[in-house]
Amino acid sequence: MTTEPARLAAALRELRARTGLSLAALAERTAYSKSSWERYLNGKVLPPRQAVRELCRVADEPDGRLLALWEIAESEWSRRATVLAPATEKPREPPSAPGAERPHRRGAGLVVVLASVCALLVGGVMLVLILLLPGRDTAGDGPLPAAAAPYSLAPQCHGAACEGRDPMRMICGIGPGTLATYRTATGAHVELRHSEKCGASWARVWGARIGDRVEVTVDGPTRDVRITDRTGAESYVYTGMTVAHPGGTVRACFLPASADGERECFEARVGRSAGTAPPPSPQ
Repeated sequence: MTTEPARLAAALRELRARTGLSLAALAERTAYSKSSWERYLNGKVLPPRQAVRELCRVADEPDGRLLALWEIAESEWSRRATVLAPATEKPREPPSAPGAERPHRRGAGLVVVLASVCALLVGGVMLVLILLLPGRDTAGDGPLPAAAAPYSLAPQCHGAACEGRDPMRMICGIGPGTLATYRTATGAHVELRHSEKCGASWARVWGARIGDRVEVTVDGPTRDVRITDRTGAESYVYTGMTVAHPGGTVRACFLPASADGERECFEARVGRSAGTAPPPSPQ
């Protein structure tokens, strides 16, 4: 596990220990199961933001500091997904002529690796010190600015090049804006997200059930994602991105897995301040 998610998990374990509650008792007082809390507290999956807030509520703890840690951990978790993405095959070097000496690259490669590790460590320590400085206001619910995220990487696509791509792997999910948040009749949460740097929008869902599906569309193709397993049901799942320009309307629809469930849709306009979407009529 990378540093920031591990730090968040340790802080959550400490807070849970202060409550004196077992995992079963914690599950009874929140909207998350005993098995979900076991995964969150051990750092197996990144907890939803709402789970962090609920633990703070149960522990009677102001949620500002832990939410700030969560924002950093989410960015780090996103970058880990990018690093683990299948890499393109590297071109093979032509075979050396008989007797030819191969370039000695091992020493240079080691220097590059050590320099990268030092940069990561220094960046992480600097950011934690900034977060813990006296007088820093961490009570806000908004995401940290992209410049404050550790080891920031530049987006890998823009506009049409982002169409249908994964926002996490394309580094569009660092410091995006939330256009609207909607809670479904089944208790799942759906957010419409937008990245100005990538010129694209997408939807993310958490608290959903296996078989639930979310769609997002602007003026072009509809992008969707389905919850296929338990891990997806207990963490964030993202649709592919779709091009969205300032002033455009982004529409998301939630389709529950249950046969008697109704389709729920809501909209948001790119450029408006984030808010909670009003309950729409099922359609």
